[in-house]
Amino acid sequence: MGMEVLSPHCPEDGNTVVRAGLEKDPAEVSAMFDEVAQGYDRTRARLWLGRMSSWGRQMAETVQAGPGRRILDVAAGTGTSGMALTARGARVVACDFSASMLAIGRSRHPAMDFVVGDGHQLPFPDGTFDAVTISFGLRNVADSSRVLAEMLRVTRPGGLLTVCEFSLPETPLRRALFRAYLRHLVPLIARRVSSNPEAYAYLGESIEDWPDPAVLGARIAAAGWERVHWRPLDGGVVHLHSGTAPLR
Repeated sequence: MGMEVLSPHCPEDGNTVVRAGLEKDPAEVSAMFDEVAQGYDRTRARLWLGRMSSWGRQMAETVQAGPGRRILDVAAGTGTSGMALTARGARVVACDFSASMLAIGRSRHPAMDFVVGDGHQLPFPDGTFDAVTISFGLRNVADSSRVLAEMLRVTRPGGLLTVCEFSLPETPLRRALFRAYLRHLVPLIARRVSSNPEAYAYLGESIEDWPDPAVLGARIAAAGWERVHWRPLDGGVVHLHSGTAPLR
């Protein structure tokens, strides 16, 4: 959520579709998500067998979402990741740089505030939020360290961070099975249900290219977050990282 030119692809029907490269230039990523916005939630639910809701609930619990808590959800897309936060009574600000994704979110989730913004330079004052979250979006930014630092800037002292992101399982068998799923079944499902299957080829590539949980944990700590922890979900295909903003 690179230095290459925007990457068009023309399938057999002649329609041009757009996908991002692993350099993750913001213009590429934004254009790609704008293109898949309408069917994004449907496709994602089928790809991950409905597990997004469970991952969202665990994210919301980790960040202590509840009444009176103001939470920023970065790379929020259509707002599905924020649903678990509002379900616990939190006031959620959903921020994303894809205007098409946010437009859909506004129509579906009136309880959230939707704001267009880039995670590299969040449009909020210092210390605005009690907590910040990002679910499956940190992998899509050009400079994850800068985004983590920006998330820290807008969090009050003592506030919480959660990062929910895909990962490759540690055990060889699970890792091999997940890689096979990403390389073969994800493209097959995307061809059946998505208007832009090429975007989901990028999905698999970006997951395989993403650093392991320990490296990400070190990156979060280097951005200034304290008490950084992480734990696997569903056998390690997802990891949930957490951190705390320094009191000083």
